[in-house]
Amino acid sequence: MSVDDLAKDSSSVISDVWSGLIEDPNSPGFSVRTTYPSNSDGVEVMLERWVAGTEEPPHFHPGDDMTVVVEGKMSVQFYVRDGDELVADGEKLILNKGDVGYVSAERIHDAHYLEDCRLVYVHNGPFAFNLAEVAVD
Repeated sequence: MSVDDLAKDSSSVISDVWSGLIEDPNSPGFSVRTTYPSNSDGVEVMLERWVAGTEEPPHFHPGDDMTVVVEGKMSVQFYVRDGDELVADGEKLILNKGDVGYVSAERIHDAHYLEDCRLVYVHNGPFAFNLAEVAVD
């Protein structure tokens, strides 16, 4: 059996790993499948599916995170606080299929899903989504 033959039987489109995702009614175009380990020093892992054109507003998480792009294309913009506003910090980061992105704890960022995406998201410790409640410049 060739590598090409194996690839036909093992893609994110047909893998059962991507079954059982639950749509989030508060985030149209987003569905997720989660697990949280019993290890208090563990990580939280989510399988995420995002519809092209959806986005997450500027936010931060309590722990470091890692995103693996299994399918699709997304962008991430980092921000810094400047008084009551958020100011873009650097150029947008584009992540394509096969790319891995890292975000440090408490680092403000957004996400835009430029194509339908399937992601493996790993968060250090228990996950939380905290909106950065200031105006974006």
